[in-house]
Amino acid sequence: MTTAPEPAPSGEPGDPRAALTLLDGSPLPRVGFGTYPLRGEEGTTAMVSALEAGYRLLDTAVNYDNEREVGEALRRSGVPREEVFLTTKVPGRHHAYDDAVASVRGSLERLGVEQLDLVLIHWPNPSRGLYTQAWRALVACREQGLVRHVGVSNFTEEHLALVIEDSGVVPAVNQVELHPRFPQPELRAVHERLGVLTEAWSPLGKRRAPLDEPAVTGPAERLGTTPGQVILGWHLHLGVLPIPKSADPERQRQNLHLDDVALTPEEVDAISALAEPDGRLFGGDPDTHEEM
Repeated sequence: MTTAPEPAPSGEPGDPRAALTLLDGSPLPRVGFGTYPLRGEEGTTAMVSALEAGYRLLDTAVNYDNEREVGEALRRSGVPREEVFLTTKVPGRHHAYDDAVASVRGSLERLGVEQLDLVLIHWPNPSRGLYTQAWRALVACREQGLVRHVGVSNFTEEHLALVIEDSGVVPAVNQVELHPRFPQPELRAVHERLGVLTEAWSPLGKRRAPLDEPAVTGPAERLGTTPGQVILGWHLHLGVLPIPKSADPERQRQNLHLDDVALTPEEVDAISALAEPDGRLFGGDPDTHEEM
């Protein structure tokens, strides 16, 4: 098994302004823009608005069925391609080696770009037992220059260990469900040990977002920010890259501008204490959930 190199220094621990970096030292935006389920002209308009607001990481997936809209939004925005970090994901039905390579090529065509910045395996789907094939295919795509970085999504410690042992390559990213009701401290510790960057989908917690909890409203009142900004700032204090989604231009701007969300260690701990024994939003246990 290949030993992961130490992550590049990214600022003082707990500093929400600290830069985020991948294993090779490549910088990342601190906040990404989630594009599910933005589709059609309305979805394209929302993505253009996000880019105009300053987002420079767009997160899509084959299963979101909106890669063409993402590519169109990028072109329509006028933001140079090299300034935007594009992420997509390989679905479960494409886990066989050749299918995974074809999936990456299909994403490139739909997005209308020559290279992707990051491709993830969307879910491990362990009952099929093909995610190690998909991982080796993504590594090959990186070697061929089709993608700059490769990672995974919804992987457990066991899934990570298997792909690393099989390939000798450590995923750059693991994008997982992570929010105050489900902060995943054990998995974050695994990521820190391996040098894997943690990204959070549904970072606010969707319908279960603790926007009215005193642990959130207290810091919001003290800082003059919204509860949502406090939760996203909590992610930054943990060293997590949140990927919120909103079609509302004002909410987009709020979700992106977090420099003033300087939480105290006690406030960070209080938000983390909102965790529940199983705070998942749905039955998305990576050991059992299947998504094709």
